[in-house]
Amino acid sequence: MNPGAVPLCVDLDGTLVATDTLHENLLCLVRRSPRSLLAMPGWLGQGNAVFKQNVARSAQLHAASLPFRQDLVAWLKEQRGSGRRLVLATAADRSIAGDVATHLELFDEVIASDGTRNLSGANRRHALVERFGDKGFDYVGNATPDEQVWKCARQAIVVGSNGLVERARKVAAVDRVFPVARPSLRTWIKAARLHQWVKNALVLVPPLLAHAILQPGVLVHALLAFLGFGLCASSVYIVNDLLDLASDRQHPRKRQRPFASGALSARSGLAAAALLLAGAIAVAATLNPYFLATQATYYVLTWAYSLRLKQVAMLDVMTLSALYTLRIVAGAAATDVALSFWLLTFSMFIFLSLGIVKRYTELEAARQAGKTVSHGRGYTPADLALLMSLGTASGYCAVVVLALYINSTDSAQLYAHHQPLWLMCPLMLFWISRIWTLTARDQMHDDPIVFALRDRTSLVILGLLGLIVVISL
Repeated sequence: MNPGAVPLCVDLDGTLVATDTLHENLLCLVRRSPRSLLAMPGWLGQGNAVFKQNVARSAQLHAASLPFRQDLVAWLKEQRGSGRRLVLATAADRSIAGDVATHLELFDEVIASDGTRNLSGANRRHALVERFGDKGFDYVGNATPDEQVWKCARQAIVVGSNGLVERARKVAAVDRVFPVARPSLRTWIKAARLHQWVKNALVLVPPLLAHAILQPGVLVHALLAFLGFGLCASSVYIVNDLLDLASDRQHPRKRQRPFASGALSARSGLAAAALLLAGAIAVAATLNPYFLATQATYYVLTWAYSLRLKQVAMLDVMTLSALYTLRIVAGAAATDVALSFWLLTFSMFIFLSLGIVKRYTELEAARQAGKTVSHGRGYTPADLALLMSLGTASGYCAVVVLALYINSTDSAQLYAHHQPLWLMCPLMLFWISRIWTLTARDQMHDDPIVFALRDRTSLVILGLLGLIVVISL
């Protein structure tokens, strides 16, 4: 038989795209309509085919947002160019498969689940044999269940590891391999955003500024609080990335994140998030109920931010400020240090300013890309001037609060020579002004905290601030 006359059947989930469209649909549905979760048990009760169909219709996932395997797509284009017939054969619902086929403009035929029959495993094999005959087609797959299909295929094209290739060779002739590397530890560290744990150092601020950090037990509790918030934050980051896949894939940098790129699956991400959250709860339980309550508030508020609040203009940046301030509250709760009015007020203003920097940077990037709105956010390019005005004002308010604190009796009680503390004000004014100048020049990282930790000038200013505090003791 002429190889070109043999239809080439291609699986979708994990093969043509580096993800599972059902999982993506579920995440999209949770993001768009959390109430739909209540209807899912009823859908499942009617069978997998009906479940997939209802989820696909409700989620409205767009094929253009999926992470296609570009090496496989390029090869398929070559096959199509040589006149070969291409068939998309998948267990995904027909609406998703049809959307993918329309988007790629590669496939002559689509065979998929249709609300009546779930085309997974043996059902897919039967459908292809019925359509093309035994050994009458080649098949591209990526997982162990595809071995059932390869048994009836003329040749197997494998997307996966060496182990899968060896198993495929036991049931069919392997024509071509598209290697897929296993996720590395570095990929998981990137997904958990371990570098972001530095933000959780805010839990150390209350005992540090109260000059209690070296007291017996305080440092241990502070470090446990740091660990607990780190685990909790990583769990949140993973869930947030999963819920934000569509918008991340439209971002020039975020599209390279492990889940957005398909390097890690949604299922493994949810499992990792659950384990990290369990670890966070275990650590919090060793401290006290107040810390546990603060950490729980942080987690719930972050969920609210991910699902809805980040889409509401102004409320989103206020929530970001609150999430940073909650870390300070948690540090005080873990170490039994009294919360300072001055510290909370300063935190509110400074992190509101930095939150607006983050949103301004994203909005400016969207404007330069020719978009009239920032995807998944409640802003338009017309809001840029307003954001800059509010952001700089908030940053300067933080410096005013610092000045009032320096002039207060609270400062005099903690610092024997509190006059040098006044030097902190011009340093902070310069830093805030510089941050916003770089933002206006489009030279700001979309996370100003990460920028500050990598920026030499910011680190010098931080060192000078620390020196001033030591001199004032």
